[in-house]
Amino acid sequence: MRIELLGRVRAVGDDGSPLEIRGARLRVLLARLALDPGRVVPADALVDDLWAAGLPADAANALQALVSRLRKALGGPETVESVAGGYRLAARAEDVDAHRFEDLLARGRKELAADRPQAASTLLTEALGLWRGPALEDLDGAAFAGASAARLEELRAAAAEERFEAELRLGRHAEVLADLEAAGARHPLRERLAVLRMRALTSAGRQAEALAVYENVRAALADQLGVDPGQELREAHLAVLRGSYDRPAARAEPRLPARLTSFVGRDEELRTVLTLMEGSRLVTVVGPGGAGKTRLAVEAVVRHRAYRDGRLWFVPLAGVETADRLADAVLGALRSADLRPPEGRPLPADPAGQVAELLAGGEAVLVLDNCERLVDGVAELVYALLGRLPYLIVLAVSREPLAITGEALCPLGPLGREAAARLFTDRALSVRPGLAPDPEAVADICRRLDGLPLALELAAARLRSMSVEQVARRLDDRFRLLTSGDRVALPHQRTLHAVVQWSWDLLSEPERALARRFSVFQGGVDEGAVSAVCAEQDGPYVLDALVEKSIVEAAGGRYRMLETVRAFAADELARSGEQEAVRDRLIGHFTRLAEAHEPLLHTRDQLDAFAVFDAEYDNVVVALRSAVAAGDAAAAARLTVSLFWYWNVRYDARAESFMAEALQLGEAVPERPRAAIAAMHELANDRSWFPSVERIRTLIGDCVRTGAIEEYWVLVPVILGTAFTQGLDDLADQELRRALEHREPWVRACAHWVEAFVLVERGDWRAGTRARAKALRGFEELGERYGMAWTLLAAAQAASVDGDHGTALEHYRRGVTVATELGAGEEIWHRTWLAAELVRAGDAASAWREIEAVRRRAEGGVRRHSEMELHRRIADLHRRAGELDEAERALDAMEALARELSVEEEAIADLAAPDRMAILLAAGQAGRARALLPSAVSGTAAQGAAASAAELLARLLLLEGDPAGAATALGLSEAVRGAFDRGEPELAALAGDLRARLGAPEYERAYRRGAGLSRQEALSRL
Repeated sequence: MRIELLGRVRAVGDDGSPLEIRGARLRVLLARLALDPGRVVPADALVDDLWAAGLPADAANALQALVSRLRKALGGPETVESVAGGYRLAARAEDVDAHRFEDLLARGRKELAADRPQAASTLLTEALGLWRGPALEDLDGAAFAGASAARLEELRAAAAEERFEAELRLGRHAEVLADLEAAGARHPLRERLAVLRMRALTSAGRQAEALAVYENVRAALADQLGVDPGQELREAHLAVLRGSYDRPAARAEPRLPARLTSFVGRDEELRTVLTLMEGSRLVTVVGPGGAGKTRLAVEAVVRHRAYRDGRLWFVPLAGVETADRLADAVLGALRSADLRPPEGRPLPADPAGQVAELLAGGEAVLVLDNCERLVDGVAELVYALLGRLPYLIVLAVSREPLAITGEALCPLGPLGREAAARLFTDRALSVRPGLAPDPEAVADICRRLDGLPLALELAAARLRSMSVEQVARRLDDRFRLLTSGDRVALPHQRTLHAVVQWSWDLLSEPERALARRFSVFQGGVDEGAVSAVCAEQDGPYVLDALVEKSIVEAAGGRYRMLETVRAFAADELARSGEQEAVRDRLIGHFTRLAEAHEPLLHTRDQLDAFAVFDAEYDNVVVALRSAVAAGDAAAAARLTVSLFWYWNVRYDARAESFMAEALQLGEAVPERPRAAIAAMHELANDRSWFPSVERIRTLIGDCVRTGAIEEYWVLVPVILGTAFTQGLDDLADQELRRALEHREPWVRACAHWVEAFVLVERGDWRAGTRARAKALRGFEELGERYGMAWTLLAAAQAASVDGDHGTALEHYRRGVTVATELGAGEEIWHRTWLAAELVRAGDAASAWREIEAVRRRAEGGVRRHSEMELHRRIADLHRRAGELDEAERALDAMEALARELSVEEEAIADLAAPDRMAILLAAGQAGRARALLPSAVSGTAAQGAAASAAELLARLLLLEGDPAGAATALGLSEAVRGAFDRGEPELAALAGDLRARLGAPEYERAYRRGAGLSRQEALSRL
């Protein structure tokens, strides 16, 4: 979030969109806090600044309400922190434009004092560019705003004067004269501004006008202030009269590649290069083709002091064919700048000596671009020059390092997600002004092009004739698509294919062989996988060479290719005739890996096993699909069953299609794994429907008959759960008895877990509690965190129903800890339920903190389905606080997310109905609540929480004037659940109200009329 004060006060979100700050007083509060970001502003000071004309009756509460509104506008409670004695805006100084302006001004002044006018000009121009109008423009009525705005405006005028000073030192008097005249008209009494105007006019040969400036300012000072000019202005007047102002010598402009577009997304790398150039005499910007290395180097050197002094030379080496012509290329660049040896000395005979002689005479910067084709020769030349010239700095641009002692590297990889999107959008707007591209389509393009700047620019150029969506769809054929590059660019930079071909041509044959074989990997891999699949002699050494040459990236012991390089290498593999052999090695390696680690997913070693699957998952999927495509049914079956439990825990929406593809191989798949895959495919998917009862019986029967349920025992909890939920109690009871005696302790623990739910569903609350405890012990003995987490969740819910909030919170918090260890957002669901329990325990403030923690975690895009429960909890919090509109909006967000996740409309309506009915009841709208009751009953039943429908019915009946019926409905909740929910304060209040209305005896009789029914009778009654 950014706060802008240099103009109209406004806030801007992290995505660049403005945040709506409604009301003048709200903007005053934001501005006052932003003037002291990160520091506490006393509440008394805020009250005085906000209500100087007249304090409200309850100033403290009025301020608190205003802060609450500001928090909502800025995006959450954490944006404005409440601390002892006041409030603090949770923003850094650099996030507020006024403070960033002052920092840039201070840095610019420091550079000017050190006689580095080019750096000063850059900083001061950036500082002045932050202004959008008068400071605090729309806060005229605020007492504090006048003084703050006046101070900022004075600094703005001073910054302009400092920039003019820097430009004049650089010899740019002609460029700034118009701006100086305009500034003089705005500030006719500023003497330093008059001095700067006189210097610029004199440098332009216009002494008479310079003298007129002095006379005009002298007269204005006398008329308006009754004073004479100060010493600096008088001395400037004498200097003009005497002709003692020296005209600045014309500065030699280094010949650099033209910068015709904005510089986007490389600020950190730019700072890195400049820092390295201060401490190292050889700095190499290294990275893959198209990463923007040359542009970064140019942006860096124009900020270096050598640029101001004219001691900077840029040498393109792309056209140099042999190493013995390198020195000649450098000499050509030096001579084109009319550089001559000092004191007319003759040049040495050898080209390297001539270069050294011409560069002698002080600090200089030599930029060598495209070093990769002749890297050995470049290294020798640079080493010789650095040895002869102690004040020379070389900035090299290459796809591999020069590998000289003392070389400092600045690796340049792809742009990050946000920077890539900014670059693409910037270039797109230059082609199609006014275009508003779909952010998701832009993100997809940036992801598939690896954030590679040149590829993004080529894609944006295609928008001259295509839509963003069309470009995204055609990226599978990227080398034909991205051919509309800059016609005047170097040949190897005009098309995406040419960029990669340039790098490919620099590889040796062993390097090309490993690179094309490497293309079969979808994700990153370790060295072992490269050796097993690529089968290249001296593989580790060749792999290191590919890393050096920016064909492969290395990080954390793993290796990956950019998608564009991988696509090129895949084409090379297809032409090589090696594709089938490499594919078979890929399938074999990852089948063995999956089978070795799958059993560990059910043990205390599961974190390590999940880490392996997480790291290798993309490659395992490629192996699976390759096996299916090759008709290798045995390998496809082995891989599919090895992924069952990983898919169950990590959730991949594609898993259903992967299993369907394996089943399409038909009877070629061995019978036992075929039965297991069919059962998992139809029983463990994320659809809102199940096969028919007959189909379920067939699937389970096939698993029993073939022995699949014995060999692939991860099927057991899926089969048991499906059988019970679909009413196949005879089959379910039979399989449950077998599972409780199973040889594998994990299966027994799962069986107890299912048994607990079954017993509770059948109304035996206490027996369910005992079964749940056995399940928890079983998972704890195994160290199996997934089972532990979900059993703890169920145990916490049971303790909460018993009214034991302390035990419930203990279970929830332990469950969060265990689920967090599993990673991949597994804890989101558990923290959401922890927030719900905190509400039931009466601690809404802690519940909101948990909700905000979950919200931040969910922003990473993990566990999207669990976000629906998050929105429900937010709605519940708002409803309990009486904020019914906010509650409705939270449910709207839940429904929107459900549609995004392709949940069926009927299921969405049922999902939201219980919460919407609760809101209507809170609003006293009995008629609308009654109309929603059928959907609420369906929704709670679908979520395994039918007792909640009885509780909603009780509230509805009381609202309709039927307290006896309400008491009976509360009894129905006990019959359905097996216990009355003693942990819900709203139900306790409802029961107390009903006792007061009916009297204790009548309440008990009415309650027993519901509680005395069987569970099925109670459900039928509902």
